[in-house]
Amino acid sequence: MEFKASLYLVPTPIGNLADITLRALEVLKTVDMILAEDTRTTGTLLKHYDIKSQLKSYHIFNEHKQIEKLIEEFKAGKTMALVSDAGTPAISDPGFLLVRECLKADVKLECLPGATAFVPALVASGLPSDRFVFEGFLPQKKGRQTRLQALVEESRTMIFYESPHRLVKALKQFGEVLGFDRQASVSRELTKLYEETVNGSIQEIIDHFGDQKVKGEIVVIIAGK
Repeated sequence: MEFKASLYLVPTPIGNLADITLRALEVLKTVDMILAEDTRTTGTLLKHYDIKSQLKSYHIFNEHKQIEKLIEEFKAGKTMALVSDAGTPAISDPGFLLVRECLKADVKLECLPGATAFVPALVASGLPSDRFVFEGFLPQKKGRQTRLQALVEESRTMIFYESPHRLVKALKQFGEVLGFDRQASVSRELTKLYEETVNGSIQEIIDHFGDQKVKGEIVVIIAGK
């Protein structure tokens, strides 16, 4: 391929390995290096598509240390692709810092369109999707209640990511602040074999999951006021 940028942000499947674009595969095959949040996870994808590009670990615990050297490599002519474990880089995943520093250093970058978990979850929720706010992961402890209280008057549909073991607890917190009769939707295991979307009031969704052990990545959609 003819490179038009030094850094490509490449969305990867959120579950089903078939959900990757032809262009994304072309970029991954031809760049000098792939920056991966977890090289084992990305390695599975690359092996599936017989891609042999060099892999380098790039995650939230080492990104600050690597950025300066990466900028130097870009300026020396290297091309790289940044991927997260699933979905689009920088959406609740590493990427923001590298993008910002590339822009500061006049390093050309390009973000490919592709998988992002909250889009299919929002559409499948049946809640208004013309205006929405993405909140990502709420703070686990300090600042969590403050963030929730700040959303009491929010009129747009709200989107959250949550871990499976905290799902029911989080729904109860949403109910306490926003009302248990507030309409909501929970999607998990999107694009995978056991994909599930549950729509209803917050209380109805709590009742659905009950004490069962919830698995998979979770997207919570809650109606605005």
